[in-house]
Amino acid sequence: MSDLSNLLLLVVLGATVGLWLKLSVARERAVREARQQCLLHGLQLLDETVGLRSLRLRRVNGLRRVERCYGFEVSLDGHDREPGRLWMIGDALSSLSLPTIELLPPASDADAVQPLASDKVVALRPRQDNRLH
Repeated sequence: MSDLSNLLLLVVLGATVGLWLKLSVARERAVREARQQCLLHGLQLLDETVGLRSLRLRRVNGLRRVERCYGFEVSLDGHDREPGRLWMIGDALSSLSLPTIELLPPASDADAVQPLASDKVVALRPRQDNRLH
């Protein structure tokens, strides 16, 4: 009976290591994808890393696939931190969420912009039509 329990323990350990390696490779792919999307949208990927936020089942072509959500932080100019997320099925990007930040042009004295009620309000611009779904 001891041999059977040792074999079962070895199989569980092997499955755990295999799952960890698979998730590590998927995370590295997500880092590359986040870096590529930040370059494409003119943002800086902060800390050069992503973190797994959630897993969910999603139906793709009639099959249930695991979709992974990774969170990361981006910056427009290095002085701010905004959250971003990307969803991946396998090695493919299935969805992307990036902050949309519009910098206001410098105001002249004649066109002085009225101060906002709070200094922590950021003017947002609408997203472009080329969003991924």
